[in-house]
Amino acid sequence: MKTIYRNLLIVIRRFKMATLLNVAGLSVAFAAFMVIMMQVDYDRTFDTSDPNHPNIFRVEFIYQEGAQVVINRPLAEAFFASSPHIVAGALSFPHSTDLFFSVENNGVKQFYEEKSVQVSPEYTDVFTFDFVEGTKDVLKQPDHVMIPLSMARKLFGDQPAAGRQLTGRYSHMTVGAVYRDFPANTLVQNIVYTTIPENENKTNWGNWNYQMFVRMDDADNMSSVYENFKKNNKANPQMIGQTDEVDWEKLNAGLRFTPLTEVHYVTDAIFDFTPKASRQTLRVLFAIAIVVIVIAGINFTNFSTALTPMRIKSINTQKVLGGSQGTIRRSLVLEAMLISLFSYVMAIGFVMLFARTELSLLVDADLSVASQPLIVGGTALIALLTGLLAGLYPSFYMTSFPPALVLKGSFGLSPKGRVLRNVLISVQFIASFALLIGASFMYLQNHFMQHTSLGYEKDALIVTNINEQINKSLDAFTNRMKEFAGVEGVTYADQLISSTDFYMSWGRDYHDKSIQYQVLPVDYSFLDVMGISVTEGREFRIEDANTRHGVYIFNEKARDQFQLEVGTMIDSTEIIGIMPDVKFASFRTEVAPMAFFVWGTQNWGRWKNYAYVRVKAGSDMRAAMEHVRATLAEFDPEYPFNV
Repeated sequence: MKTIYRNLLIVIRRFKMATLLNVAGLSVAFAAFMVIMMQVDYDRTFDTSDPNHPNIFRVEFIYQEGAQVVINRPLAEAFFASSPHIVAGALSFPHSTDLFFSVENNGVKQFYEEKSVQVSPEYTDVFTFDFVEGTKDVLKQPDHVMIPLSMARKLFGDQPAAGRQLTGRYSHMTVGAVYRDFPANTLVQNIVYTTIPENENKTNWGNWNYQMFVRMDDADNMSSVYENFKKNNKANPQMIGQTDEVDWEKLNAGLRFTPLTEVHYVTDAIFDFTPKASRQTLRVLFAIAIVVIVIAGINFTNFSTALTPMRIKSINTQKVLGGSQGTIRRSLVLEAMLISLFSYVMAIGFVMLFARTELSLLVDADLSVASQPLIVGGTALIALLTGLLAGLYPSFYMTSFPPALVLKGSFGLSPKGRVLRNVLISVQFIASFALLIGASFMYLQNHFMQHTSLGYEKDALIVTNINEQINKSLDAFTNRMKEFAGVEGVTYADQLISSTDFYMSWGRDYHDKSIQYQVLPVDYSFLDVMGISVTEGREFRIEDANTRHGVYIFNEKARDQFQLEVGTMIDSTEIIGIMPDVKFASFRTEVAPMAFFVWGTQNWGRWKNYAYVRVKAGSDMRAAMEHVRATLAEFDPEYPFNV
């Protein structure tokens, strides 16, 4: 073993550049392999942490046009009660909202904003919560919430959280339970859980606002339970816009039951806000990880083989001094394995450094080495195997020359050597070109997303969330914003445009035909500030807010699909214009029928949630941002606005 270490040190000293290139190539390859496999494992094991995951399903509504995640409450509760094979059923809102509250510690009031979602009390029966404080029945108590352990530590330190108050501006909530945090790769979020009001939409068949989950006693019973449900429950006419009950088969609609572990991969259902992945993408990532290791291994082999002319005399000297061919070969293989193992140690350091950079935000998985023992340990074995395989051929090649050939110095001209070297180089080039082509397509996709026209002016735009305090003084807030010379315009909207896959959807009747479209309520000045033109009809006006039911401006997709006409009415709301197909949702979805909508006097009491500030060209953007922050603080110094 001492001889092996001595030879390795000699090799490192004599061939510094070759050793450096070998270590650099292998360490980067092992680091890339670990990061990629961490992400692959994150997606592959999504929602498998719940011990009951084989028996948990998300229930979706399917119809001729496709599928949707949201269900109405009467339908869900009818299904929950339809069979004893259903252990539990629960509802939840499809996405979380921001909850602003304060807590008091040692007489000091501290303000927080955390994510929150409403669920039915049975949510803890469907999903397995590990409670540190309180019980799973916490949501059956009025005004009680449950929070994750990480949030409890953040809010209250090491003190018990149960019984403590979360004080909102218009409500008070009691922490009734604390649950241990779920892994990141699950649809159950580590946020504040509140209760869906007991009678909310309980008999409203037309309100599709809830996600539906069921836990079965055995997953194999799901098909028979559904058949029994259809046999004993007709489709409610209010649900489908008809007057008479009909069989599910005649309706050409029904329910679809997606296993919990498959929800992560479902992409054909609308209003689905759960994190998504593609199995095809995972296979591609896995292939890339393997190819990276193969390229690094071939590179290592080629470098080692290229050192033959410079090491051959040393090797033959060992033969002359009595070293057997087998011993020399084993020492050369062990050299390669030690270099590979050292590169692996370097790779762990690279992964730790990568985890601290902003680039780590591109990866969903936890990149800490301690949290990924299987991948880190498996990569160690791969490193040893890479060193073994990469060292075998050079060890046999270097020890195969007779002394006479050594004296002639013609080491790279044997036919077998040339063939193998050409094969290795060919594989390396092919794999490298494949990676370059894949990277080129990824670059083109990224370039397309960054530079394609969205249909509105996204540059020189400052966006911030606003709260009810600012909504109460919206005109004063607008005027204060415009006091800065660089502000060209200010407008408001209920939602953040282009921030999600789906927005609020309305189903209405138009010319005796049911239509469905997404709706983004906005201020009358929204199109003007955002630079969105109208191709037919007119733009919004300030007096539109004084109409009873408001007004629409639809996109061309909706006009073409539903044969909409300017000046006609949808229920009691007028269509005043048509605009081009702006990219109002994310790039993951195609442009769908949608409308910008200005509320009339009969609105739902909704606040504007976002302010859009247009900055003049050439203005100091940093100064404009500071003015926005200062203005927000003037109107509500306690609220944590996100500018």
